Amino acid sequence: MPAPVTLPRLSWGSPASDRRALLVHGLGSNAHLMWRFGVALADAGWRADAVDLRGHGVAPRALDYTLEAYAADVAAIGPDGGGPWDLVLGHSLGGAAVTLAAAADRSWTRRLVLVDPAISLTPHDRDVVRNSQEESFADPSQAAVRAAHPHWHEQDVELKSLAAHQASRWAVEQTSAQNPRWDVTAAATALDVPTHVIGSDPEVYSIFCGKPAEAVVAANPHLTLSVVAGAGHSPHRDKPEATIAQLMDALASAEVRA
Repeated sequence: MPAPVTLPRLSWGSPASDRRALLVHGLGSNAHLMWRFGVALADAGWRADAVDLRGHGVAPRALDYTLEAYAADVAAIGPDGGGPWDLVLGHSLGGAAVTLAAAADRSWTRRLVLVDPAISLTPHDRDVVRNSQEESFADPSQAAVRAAHPHWHEQDVELKSLAAHQASRWAVEQTSAQNPRWDVTAAATALDVPTHVIGSDPEVYSIFCGKPAEAVVAANPHLTLSVVAGAGHSPHRDKPEATIAQLMDALASAEVRA
């Protein structure tokens, strides 16, 4: 893997908790935008750390924005005190990065949750992602975010605007340019830790459900899938209560299986 950079963290919950989670955001976002998961996990007794990915938030800038570089960064992170993560959760690009990291090192985390993960992008999805990022950079104001997503919580509006102001436009553009073949299905198929996918509703928009990437669920007995009805690609912002409920159900099911 490429040489990692050190990623800054935000944390929720007690440092003394014996359940530790890593939260990894998607393209054009930042650690702050994982707040719904952080708050919910902290309320359930977890310690949750979210990171800014390279080129995003206040993380170091770099030249390499391949999926392997993103994976190297998150793979280099462990919980305070050592040992594996009890949970790693990744959204979109973050889902692809943590999939690569977990497939490469079985001891890195005990379980994964992937939120509408960017496992494999169709040409249409690549265009959708590129156009969405161009719109975000063209007008990163809170007013523009609110107009595009009037149902979002005001903190998501504020933080999505902040993320667009903080992110390197060049880094986001290079993430598309440097990954002409965006496909980590081999790594997803090879995962041997309990993994739950929280998918978005394909009737709204999903980059996973209803796409060729969804076939990895049937191909790997360690993977399970639920879908947040009525939610687009960011279900934790579109339908936060339903998304958090599915996360907690997945964690409870994993405890029962263990």
